[in-house]
Amino acid sequence: MDHPFEGTSGQEHHRDGAFHGRNAYAMTLAPHFDWRRIARLMFVSRAMDRVEEDKLVPAKKVSYQFSARGHDLAQILLGSLLTHRHDAAGGYYRSRPVLLAMGLDFEDALAGPLGRAGGYSDGRDIGVVCNFPNPGGPKVLPMAGGVGTQYTPVAGWAEAIQYHARILDEAEYSGAVAVALGGDGSVATNGFWSALNIATTRRLPMMFYIEDNGYGLSVPSDRQVPGGDVAANLASYGQLKIMTGDGTSPRSAATALTEAVSWVREGRGPVLCRLKVVRLAGHSAQDTQTYKSPDEVAQEQSKDPILALRSELVPSQMTASEWSALESDAESTVHAALERALARPQPEPATVHRYAFAEADADGQPILQAVGGLWPARHRFAPSDETPEPAGPRINMVTAIRRTLDAELASNPKLVLFGEDIGPKGGVHGVTLGLQARHGADRVYDTSLSEEGIIGRAMGLAYSGLMPVAEIQFRKYADPAQEQLNDLGTVRWRTNNRFAAPVVVRTPGGFAKVGDPWHSQSDETSFVHAVGWRVAVPSNAEDAVGLLRSALRGNDPTFFFEHRSLLDGKWARRPYPGDRFVVPFGRARRLQSGDALTIVTWGAMVERCELAADRAQRSVELIDLRTLMPWDKEMVLASVDRTGRCLVVHEDVATAGFGAEVAATCATECFLSLRAPVDRLAVRDVPLPYNPTLLQSVLPSVEDIAAKIVELTEFN
Repeated sequence: MDHPFEGTSGQEHHRDGAFHGRNAYAMTLAPHFDWRRIARLMFVSRAMDRVEEDKLVPAKKVSYQFSARGHDLAQILLGSLLTHRHDAAGGYYRSRPVLLAMGLDFEDALAGPLGRAGGYSDGRDIGVVCNFPNPGGPKVLPMAGGVGTQYTPVAGWAEAIQYHARILDEAEYSGAVAVALGGDGSVATNGFWSALNIATTRRLPMMFYIEDNGYGLSVPSDRQVPGGDVAANLASYGQLKIMTGDGTSPRSAATALTEAVSWVREGRGPVLCRLKVVRLAGHSAQDTQTYKSPDEVAQEQSKDPILALRSELVPSQMTASEWSALESDAESTVHAALERALARPQPEPATVHRYAFAEADADGQPILQAVGGLWPARHRFAPSDETPEPAGPRINMVTAIRRTLDAELASNPKLVLFGEDIGPKGGVHGVTLGLQARHGADRVYDTSLSEEGIIGRAMGLAYSGLMPVAEIQFRKYADPAQEQLNDLGTVRWRTNNRFAAPVVVRTPGGFAKVGDPWHSQSDETSFVHAVGWRVAVPSNAEDAVGLLRSALRGNDPTFFFEHRSLLDGKWARRPYPGDRFVVPFGRARRLQSGDALTIVTWGAMVERCELAADRAQRSVELIDLRTLMPWDKEMVLASVDRTGRCLVVHEDVATAGFGAEVAATCATECFLSLRAPVDRLAVRDVPLPYNPTLLQSVLPSVEDIAAKIVELTEFN
């Protein structure tokens, strides 16, 4: 492996990409690189692109192909500098050369686009979306198909480097760097700017590597940022080192990348390194580049970095015949790797359902992901118990959640808590009040106002082996982070259990004394529908403690919903069940037994259903689901089979709400036992209104529920 260049070269670095030396280094090609290896990997990358473009795409064996020709030299140089065992890179669909330089197996590199078994997704994800767990060495974090989505998870990894080194006192993290690779088009995205704010305000060991080929697909750079140069526009950005260079020049690229990586390794803060490159093919294999003139295409071809590399290496470091031999060897190597990749079987359809969530083997032992969360390192949790401690004074849900977070922060040094206003203020509902003073600002801290950044950094922190607890102030505020939330939930499945990102996302929502379309939304269905997320909706303080503790010790991402009307609601108050108490997910609570009707509900509707059952004076079995993913089908179906009737009550809108899933399951599984139609009561299909009278008119009321109980129990 190459070793990173220590220190600086003594070069003055100018925005025009020129380097004016004050010593002999300016006259020689960076000696700390293995240039023979660089050339070989360039030939390998070119051969892979060529065989895909010329053979595999036309034969319809590869559906997505993004050539790296023109980007390849600089990426291989960058990958050769990432040698620290805790370095990590986050790339995008044109980043295969950096993976090759970091050690990605050539057969895997070709099998991925072919969709064959094994490799980095087992045929589940498009071949250009790579990952590289690389145990004991630098990693490539799971890529995603969205533009700009790589930045905030990389910022999370950079934040984790600091945390492991400073808070956990793990010296092995010293000098590690996190690198986000992106094209010039991606600098217009929310993810880029969010990560930039995170990295600079926290002075993270993070490098933004921007490959500027002049186009975002067909859109010129000057339509992305003013003047088409993000580096120039960021010249006055605080606490950010700006470097530029020519990515088609071996000298310029080697110097800029070496200085950038060294700057970050030395703990001097984040760097943005923008290199001008050329895209020698279309955006993808389907792009004919008709938006470029013939002269522009010819000019780009003349700047092919492999021509510049040859002129540097031949004859100064090798003969022309040695250069040709390297190219021939690379062609043979890629051809052999392709034959092996084509010989791989198709993925087994019977396995495609695996790894949406963490799994166990036949003996009940967890099948652990290679990277991500507490479990791969065999983290030892404090003892737990499903039996609550003897009853004490009743406390509200705010206090119960706070005490749980406090206890878990005290027992688990890898747990971090962050979000908007959760520090000194203690959150908009006071849930985290006092936790920063008790556990320190490195473990409980405020973030910039970007939900994309909050969720993306949580993903990166989880990859590093921490347990991030992210707070979104209100459910509706999670919408700007939807892309990161979806990517996070699917990472275990789309990497075939190579990576996972167990996090807990806490958010309040639902009605309170008033409602409104922005703070009162519940919409838990969107998280139940999203792949990979567990969903908890506690109705009382005791369950909130047990479910939250289970989530904080679990191996899957969890959405933890804190209902606004329950946070200080009298009905929801319960004695604190103790610092060991857990409630397993997927286990509902039967609040009362009956034989005339089963009511299935959750969250704030549990109290109303209990009052309605008492008012209706019918023999009602009342079930609080507590968790929606997974949900306790066994208890519900057994109850409906016995009572023959089912009513589902919830606060989300009726159309496509989770009640529809429960109702459909009961109608199918209990069809022969039913004595009445399965029915639902939910919010009418409008947002929750602000006016209290209007609010109550759209919510299922105690009177509405009681009337429906009578109607269903009298149905013949």
